[in-house]
Amino acid sequence: MKPSGFRGATWGALFVLAASVLWGTTGTAATFAPDVSPLAIGAAAMGFGGLLQAAIAARPMLAFSTSLRGNWPTVALGALAVALYPLAFYSSMHLAGVAVGTVVSIGSAPLASAVVERVVDKRPFTRRWTVGAVLGVSGAALLCLAEGLAEAGKSGDPATTGSAWETPAGIGLGLLAGLTYALYSWAAHRLINTGVPSRAVMGTVFGAGGLMLMPVLAATGAPFLASTQNFAVGAYMAIVPMFAGYVLFGWGLARVRASTATTVSLAETVVAAVLAVVVVGERLPALAWLGAALITGSLFVLTLPAAPKRRRLMADVGR
Repeated sequence: MKPSGFRGATWGALFVLAASVLWGTTGTAATFAPDVSPLAIGAAAMGFGGLLQAAIAARPMLAFSTSLRGNWPTVALGALAVALYPLAFYSSMHLAGVAVGTVVSIGSAPLASAVVERVVDKRPFTRRWTVGAVLGVSGAALLCLAEGLAEAGKSGDPATTGSAWETPAGIGLGLLAGLTYALYSWAAHRLINTGVPSRAVMGTVFGAGGLMLMPVLAATGAPFLASTQNFAVGAYMAIVPMFAGYVLFGWGLARVRASTATTVSLAETVVAAVLAVVVVGERLPALAWLGAALITGSLFVLTLPAAPKRRRLMADVGR
């Protein structure tokens, strides 16, 4: 499929939304491989996913190699962020819990993206993005608060009480994940804006990041070979959410700003929460569902087509 006929910021947001649905399955999938460390999960998922991106994009990468080499600082920044993101993200979920780790990591990314665009590109905050971000981040905060209250209710059970440093460390790693997510999104969007196709950009940035993750996988990935189930989880993570998801994400970044893309990707937290209820059997309090509703409202604001008189202006804002 070639998405060239699907133009405009609305299509871009929908591509990112589809990617976020796939990403939202990773936390639940990881629970089926409890013997695999978060570092191994992250290295396998983003590492092999990135190498697959490079494999399918070999021809456009070669065709635009001169342009990519000319922008090597941006490529290097994006690749480094790609390599750091999964290590921080999955470690955050391991230490602080799936819900808190996901919400902090994904919830902080829109703000980080907007700050990067404001500082580096001198881009102002748009009214539409501001409304969407306020709704989305507020919803993410409610999800995080609901999980925190639920964990507090279990604090009297020694079996559920972890070390005092684990949750703060997990939140800190979640913030690092949000920053690196924002950085590689910004880097990819900036490269695409130079005229390099999204396939070539994503293949280069994610392929280089995937190569950086191979030593981590070699050091930590032995449990993937210990059972068929562990191997299947690793293969799923690499092929579906990371490979297919980031193909969709690249199409989206070709049509919307990085700050818009990271805000739309807040949908990942809703998908993760719903799957935790349906598949894992967790129970979410009313506060968490309110947070999910606010995030859904954020997506409505960011994906709703602009009015005819404003469509051209919004298309310019989305670039």
